[in-house]
Amino acid sequence: MSKFGKWLGGGLGWALGGPIGALIGFALGAVLDDTGTAVKITNTKQPTRHGDFSASLIILIAAVMKADGRIMKAELDYVKQFFVRQFGVEATKEQLLILKEILGREIPVHDVCMQIRQNMEYASRVQLIHFLFGVSTADGKINPSEFLVIEQIAHLLNLSSADFSSVKAMFYNDTDSDYKILEIDAKASDEEVKKAYKKMAVKFHPDKVSHLGETYQQNAKEKFQKIQQAYENIRKQRNLK
Repeated sequence: MSKFGKWLGGGLGWALGGPIGALIGFALGAVLDDTGTAVKITNTKQPTRHGDFSASLIILIAAVMKADGRIMKAELDYVKQFFVRQFGVEATKEQLLILKEILGREIPVHDVCMQIRQNMEYASRVQLIHFLFGVSTADGKINPSEFLVIEQIAHLLNLSSADFSSVKAMFYNDTDSDYKILEIDAKASDEEVKKAYKKMAVKFHPDKVSHLGETYQQNAKEKFQKIQQAYENIRKQRNLK
């Protein structure tokens, strides 16, 4: 079986069907060697697995990259660097081939997001948005068109406005970023700050996405560290014990 088949076959569950399955199937058909070997995957209703998340992520990244109507080589380079940092060199080679094929297709963002929303647990959907912001800001800035697409995706995935603002604040630095990350106002009392931190620490603990595997849990740890850093910054500013 092709290495691509192994990558997907080992982790695809609910993403095999619907618009996600159609897009991934097209991409695989375009890049697989003509070996005559079929990729056999049983489409069963299961919790989100590594392959489901990877397939969803690649498609949504393509949607964000296409937002301004242009696919620049520099953008692909940024995504490549992001993938290498998150997944390693070998996995990146496979994912970039699939991504390039999907970039040439029309992406039904609404339908893709509805499939994700219906099958993927909330913590993993938040993690998708965190990844999309990470890719979009890889060059130190974010295109307004890309931001609008990420915002649309977050809405379709049914993320709360507070959670979206929290993730956004992890990539946009302003005077209130630390408070936004903790989903509170700068006028919050010291006790409210402490309660907010405890709530966010539970809400976005890396164990929430442990079922996706070590690769994605590591990114969740980075998000969790930003929450911890935001609280530490506020604590120092207020001289909290």
